[in-house]
Amino acid sequence: MIEDGDKIAVGMSGGKDSYTLLYALNGLKDFYPEHFNIVAITVDLGYDGFDTDSIGRECEKLGVEYYVVRTEISKMLNEAGCSLCARLRKGAFGEKARELGCNKMAYAHNMDDVIETMMLSLIYEGRFSSFEPVTRYDDTCLTLIRPLIYIPAGRIKSFAQKQGVPIVKNPCPYDNNTERTYARELLNGIEKHAPGTKARMMTAVKKGLYAKDFYEK
Repeated sequence: MIEDGDKIAVGMSGGKDSYTLLYALNGLKDFYPEHFNIVAITVDLGYDGFDTDSIGRECEKLGVEYYVVRTEISKMLNEAGCSLCARLRKGAFGEKARELGCNKMAYAHNMDDVIETMMLSLIYEGRFSSFEPVTRYDDTCLTLIRPLIYIPAGRIKSFAQKQGVPIVKNPCPYDNNTERTYARELLNGIEKHAPGTKARMMTAVKKGLYAKDFYEK
């Protein structure tokens, strides 16, 4: 997933997941056998009141270069625009990453995100699918990695609280009112009824989707 000489662009939303990823990769540099560097990038969607100053101060404290990409993506969206927003954010993020000489991008998706995506695929597409830990994009010469893919959301929340990171509220008016929110609440209900369900589902994802390749990556 991380190789010698990598320059990795870390996606910083200001949420608990992205802070955990930033801390993890920055700390990993001190003892990882391969040499790599990181920079942090936030894609500002253009919503009023979105303050990136606290993210910048945290990056400065860690000695990580920080960049903000200003966009007007918010003006192109509505309540059905989550997939479009994701594509536009990814495009803006990737463009900045290439500009900075990065060869890899890191997203802070966690274990719960993997399971939620699988559930959404089952419900709305009728297939067993989720995202992979490593995705290579030949058209951009960038590789997307997801280092937190095995970590449950609860552990990430605990880490962020312990570190006292300055969480930035998601400015999107549709946050917590999406199909993903429905899948998350559904899974939490199942987990409450049958503890350990999420871990078993993650095992099913690893065996059913990625098999041998999942472990190698």
